[in-house]
Amino acid sequence: MNIARGPVWHQQQKKQGIIPNGLHNLDQEATWSYSPADGWIYGHGTFCLTSHEIPVLGLFVWMPNSAHEARRLAAEIVRYPSLIETVCMDSKADDQKLYFGLKDDHHIRLITRPRRGKNKSASRKKMIREMWTPANRIIFRQRSTTVEPMQGLVKQLFDLERCWMHGNANNRWLFAAMGVTVQMAQRRAWLDNQSTWNIRHSVFGI
Repeated sequence: MNIARGPVWHQQQKKQGIIPNGLHNLDQEATWSYSPADGWIYGHGTFCLTSHEIPVLGLFVWMPNSAHEARRLAAEIVRYPSLIETVCMDSKADDQKLYFGLKDDHHIRLITRPRRGKNKSASRKKMIREMWTPANRIIFRQRSTTVEPMQGLVKQLFDLERCWMHGNANNRWLFAAMGVTVQMAQRRAWLDNQSTWNIRHSVFGI
């Protein structure tokens, strides 16, 4: 989640379409969302995919702050069934329809941390039994050294804690440009047998 450029538009006022007097430079298209790590954020979201074996950025694009990440995940990865065997995501992807849909229709294995107290139905118990094995837990832990730091790398490179621009369209093309820039730099680093993390010089020439 990235904080919107300009002031905050409080949720109740946004729902009612009320812009208080004196609230200037407001991004009216930003949305509210919450995470345990960051709390409530008014702004724009980014959707990030990263490969596990070789730490390179697969995708970095705009999405609404309030969008459903698991649905976006499915929409993105089903386009590459021959390239993706396993995909890991946080507990927002803990959905048995998503799990069995990826498995049965696209032969993609989903690994996510099951939510506690939700293993009541037979299909859900089957999902947890198949998915949350000791071997899969080891794979899932790779997220902490690949996916999460990769999104942090992009945000750090471009100082993206706060959005550069207003609106969905502006941030959509800007985030995509940031992602492509990182991909180009990482490809160069990989071809030169260098770290795909230390790319600041390739991106900025400094």
